[in-house]
Amino acid sequence: MRGALTTPVDVHRGAEAGDTRRHSAVLAALFEADGETRVVLTRRAATLRNHQSEVAFPGGRVDPGEAFAAAALREAWEEVRLDPAGVELIGELAPMLTYTSSSFVNPFVGVLAERPHLHANPTEVEVVFDVALADLLADGVYRAEQWGLEAERELHFFELPGDMVWGATGRLLVELLQRVTGT
Repeated sequence: MRGALTTPVDVHRGAEAGDTRRHSAVLAALFEADGETRVVLTRRAATLRNHQSEVAFPGGRVDPGEAFAAAALREAWEEVRLDPAGVELIGELAPMLTYTSSSFVNPFVGVLAERPHLHANPTEVEVVFDVALADLLADGVYRAEQWGLEAERELHFFELPGDMVWGATGRLLVELLQRVTGT
Protein backbone atom coordinates (compact mmCIF):
# COMPACT_ATOMS: atom_id res chain seq x y z
CA MET A 1 0.00 0.00 0.00
CA ARG A 2 2.74 2.48 0.86
CA GLY A 3 5.09 2.12 -2.11
CA ALA A 4 3.28 4.17 -4.75
CA LEU A 5 1.98 6.66 -2.20
CA THR A 6 5.02 7.39 -0.09
CA THR A 7 6.06 10.88 -1.05
CA PRO A 8 7.41 13.68 1.08
CA VAL A 9 4.60 15.64 2.72
CA ASP A 10 5.28 19.30 3.42
CA VAL A 11 3.44 19.67 6.72
CA HIS A 12 4.13 23.42 6.73
CA ARG A 13 2.67 24.22 3.28
CA GLY A 14 -0.43 26.38 3.29
CA ALA A 15 -1.94 29.08 1.14
CA GLU A 16 0.66 31.49 -0.18
CA ALA A 17 0.45 35.21 0.51
CA GLY A 18 -2.14 36.77 -1.78
CA ASP A 19 -3.90 33.47 -2.56
CA THR A 20 -7.57 34.34 -2.22
CA ARG A 21 -8.98 30.94 -3.20
CA ARG A 22 -11.11 29.04 -0.72
CA HIS A 23 -8.94 26.16 0.46
CA SER A 24 -10.00 22.90 2.03
CA ALA A 25 -8.04 19.81 3.01
CA VAL A 26 -9.14 16.18 3.16
CA LEU A 27 -7.64 12.97 4.51
CA ALA A 28 -7.77 9.57 2.83
CA ALA A 29 -7.10 7.43 5.92
CA LEU A 30 -6.05 3.86 5.08
CA PHE A 31 -5.79 0.87 7.38
CA GLU A 32 -5.52 -2.91 7.15
CA ALA A 33 -8.26 -5.22 8.44
CA ASP A 34 -8.69 -8.91 7.71
CA GLY A 35 -5.96 -8.77 5.07
CA GLU A 36 -7.58 -5.91 3.13
CA THR A 37 -6.67 -2.26 2.78
CA ARG A 38 -9.64 -0.08 3.69
CA VAL A 39 -10.32 3.65 3.41
CA VAL A 40 -12.40 5.84 5.73
CA LEU A 41 -15.31 7.74 4.18
CA THR A 42 -18.19 9.82 5.53
CA ARG A 43 -21.67 10.73 4.40
CA ARG A 44 -22.03 14.43 5.03
CA ALA A 45 -24.94 15.71 7.12
CA ALA A 46 -28.10 16.68 5.23
CA THR A 47 -28.17 20.00 7.11
CA LEU A 48 -24.88 21.33 5.67
CA ARG A 49 -24.86 24.26 3.24
CA ASN A 50 -22.86 22.45 0.53
CA HIS A 51 -22.65 18.85 -0.63
CA GLN A 52 -25.46 17.67 1.64
CA SER A 53 -25.62 13.88 2.16
CA GLU A 54 -22.73 13.26 -0.23
CA VAL A 55 -20.00 10.71 0.45
CA ALA A 56 -16.67 12.39 1.18
CA PHE A 57 -13.32 11.98 2.84
CA PRO A 58 -13.05 13.55 6.28
CA GLY A 59 -11.98 17.15 5.77
CA GLY A 60 -13.04 20.73 5.42
CA ARG A 61 -12.08 24.37 5.33
CA VAL A 62 -8.50 25.49 5.98
CA ASP A 63 -8.32 28.21 8.61
CA PRO A 64 -6.31 31.38 7.81
CA GLY A 65 -2.61 30.73 8.39
CA GLU A 66 -3.15 26.98 8.87
CA ALA A 67 -1.04 24.42 7.02
CA PHE A 68 -3.01 22.17 4.67
CA ALA A 69 -1.87 18.93 6.35
CA ALA A 70 -2.79 20.30 9.78
CA ALA A 71 -6.24 21.25 8.48
CA ALA A 72 -6.84 17.74 7.11
CA LEU A 73 -5.91 16.19 10.46
CA ARG A 74 -7.90 18.76 12.47
CA GLU A 75 -11.00 18.28 10.33
CA ALA A 76 -10.75 14.47 10.58
CA TRP A 77 -10.67 14.87 14.37
CA GLU A 78 -13.62 17.30 14.40
CA GLU A 79 -15.76 15.23 12.02
CA VAL A 80 -15.10 11.62 13.07
CA ARG A 81 -12.78 11.76 16.10
CA LEU A 82 -9.80 10.34 14.19
CA ASP A 83 -6.85 10.97 16.53
CA PRO A 84 -4.19 12.94 14.59
CA ALA A 85 -1.45 11.26 16.65
CA GLY A 86 -2.44 7.91 15.13
CA VAL A 87 -2.12 9.09 11.52
CA GLU A 88 1.13 8.73 9.58
CA LEU A 89 0.92 11.02 6.56
CA ILE A 90 2.55 9.16 3.66
CA GLY A 91 1.66 11.28 0.64
CA GLU A 92 -0.54 13.72 -1.16
CA LEU A 93 -2.90 13.40 -4.09
CA ALA A 94 -3.16 16.08 -6.77
CA PRO A 95 -4.84 19.25 -5.50
CA MET A 96 -8.04 20.10 -7.37
CA LEU A 97 -10.62 22.81 -7.79
CA THR A 98 -14.18 21.65 -7.19
CA TYR A 99 -16.76 22.56 -9.82
CA THR A 100 -19.73 23.35 -7.61
CA SER A 101 -18.23 25.09 -4.57
CA SER A 102 -15.05 26.48 -6.20
CA SER A 103 -12.96 25.23 -3.31
CA PHE A 104 -9.33 24.30 -3.86
CA VAL A 105 -9.00 20.83 -2.27
CA ASN A 106 -5.66 19.67 -0.87
CA PRO A 107 -5.84 15.86 -0.36
CA PHE A 108 -3.54 13.89 1.92
CA VAL A 109 -3.09 10.15 2.39
CA GLY A 110 -2.43 8.73 5.82
CA VAL A 111 -2.04 5.27 7.26
CA LEU A 112 -3.39 4.03 10.56
CA ALA A 113 -1.82 1.22 12.58
CA GLU A 114 -5.20 -0.45 13.10
CA ARG A 115 -8.92 -0.05 12.49
CA PRO A 116 -9.89 3.23 14.14
CA HIS A 117 -12.78 3.68 16.55
CA LEU A 118 -14.62 6.57 14.91
CA HIS A 119 -17.66 8.58 15.97
CA ALA A 120 -19.51 10.89 13.60
CA ASN A 121 -20.04 14.49 14.70
CA PRO A 122 -23.76 14.79 13.81
CA THR A 123 -23.50 18.48 12.94
CA GLU A 124 -21.14 17.61 10.08
CA VAL A 125 -21.39 13.89 9.37
CA GLU A 126 -24.40 11.61 9.11
CA VAL A 127 -22.37 8.42 9.15
CA VAL A 128 -18.72 7.35 9.05
CA PHE A 129 -17.80 4.07 7.38
CA ASP A 130 -14.95 2.33 5.61
CA VAL A 131 -14.71 0.37 2.39
CA ALA A 132 -12.13 -2.11 1.11
CA LEU A 133 -10.10 -0.89 -1.85
CA ALA A 134 -10.79 -4.29 -3.43
CA ASP A 135 -14.52 -3.52 -3.29
CA LEU A 136 -13.93 -0.23 -5.11
CA LEU A 137 -12.04 -2.15 -7.80
CA ALA A 138 -14.70 -4.86 -8.21
CA ASP A 139 -16.51 -5.24 -11.53
CA GLY A 140 -19.56 -3.05 -11.90
CA VAL A 141 -18.71 -0.68 -9.03
CA TYR A 142 -16.97 2.06 -11.05
CA ARG A 143 -18.07 4.02 -14.09
CA ALA A 144 -17.07 7.31 -15.70
CA GLU A 145 -19.30 9.70 -17.61
CA GLN A 146 -18.59 12.75 -19.74
CA TRP A 147 -20.62 15.78 -18.57
CA GLY A 148 -21.12 19.21 -20.04
CA LEU A 149 -22.32 20.58 -23.34
CA GLU A 150 -19.23 19.35 -25.11
CA ALA A 151 -18.33 16.56 -22.65
CA GLU A 152 -15.58 18.78 -21.26
CA ARG A 153 -15.27 16.99 -17.94
CA GLU A 154 -15.21 13.41 -16.82
CA LEU A 155 -17.10 12.47 -13.67
CA HIS A 156 -16.27 9.33 -11.72
CA PHE A 157 -18.87 7.22 -9.91
CA PHE A 158 -18.50 4.36 -7.43
CA GLU A 159 -21.74 2.53 -6.65
CA LEU A 160 -21.50 1.14 -3.13
CA PRO A 161 -24.27 -0.65 -1.26
CA GLY A 162 -26.52 2.16 -0.08
CA ASP A 163 -24.23 4.99 -1.28
CA MET A 164 -22.94 6.62 -4.44
CA VAL A 165 -19.50 8.21 -4.44
CA TRP A 166 -18.97 10.84 -7.13
CA GLY A 167 -17.70 14.38 -7.72
CA ALA A 168 -14.40 15.42 -6.14
CA THR A 169 -14.37 12.35 -3.89
CA GLY A 170 -14.82 10.11 -6.94
CA ARG A 171 -11.92 11.83 -8.70
CA LEU A 172 -9.71 11.46 -5.64
CA LEU A 173 -10.62 7.77 -5.25
CA VAL A 174 -9.63 7.15 -8.88
CA GLU A 175 -6.21 8.71 -8.30
CA LEU A 176 -5.77 6.87 -4.99
CA LEU A 177 -6.63 3.51 -6.60
CA GLN A 178 -4.37 4.20 -9.58
CA ARG A 179 -1.45 4.97 -7.31
CA VAL A 180 -2.06 2.01 -4.99
CA THR A 181 -2.43 -0.46 -7.86
CA GLY A 182 0.21 1.16 -10.08
CA THR A 183 -2.17 1.49 -13.05
